[in-house]
Amino acid sequence: MTLSNSANNVWTMQSLYEALATESLSSDMELNLVDGTDPCLEISMTEYGDLPIYLTVAGEQIVADAVLWPLSVVKDPVALNDEVLRTHKLFPLSTISLDRFPDGSEYYTIFGALSSASLLSNIIQEIETLAANAIKATEAYASHLSA
Repeated sequence: MTLSNSANNVWTMQSLYEALATESLSSDMELNLVDGTDPCLEISMTEYGDLPIYLTVAGEQIVADAVLWPLSVVKDPVALNDEVLRTHKLFPLSTISLDRFPDGSEYYTIFGALSSASLLSNIIQEIETLAANAIKATEAYASHLSA
């Protein structure tokens, strides 16, 4: 698949990895295909302090997400949640959630989703926008976090 992915084709984890690896991506991204039960693509955003973005393909959807901070460092979760709900539109193409990891820990994450038939250029835009939004969200909500 190429930048001109047609609506009849959907990305798989392998085809997306190969396309991103061969496209002239920004040199500020490093790719790593993580195999396993649910394979994903780890994209290290060196321009953003090596921020890891995780990309998965599941059926008709591609999800890109990044971990923001653990719930344990939030001073007042109710106040932070209220502010996030009132201001999350400041981060286009992204949504903030509170997720429980397999080890039971809870983290705020920021994510975006698109169709698994999306153009490669749109997927790259999603990755870059998500990285920028992760940094902006951390700055915007820093007053809610313990030092």
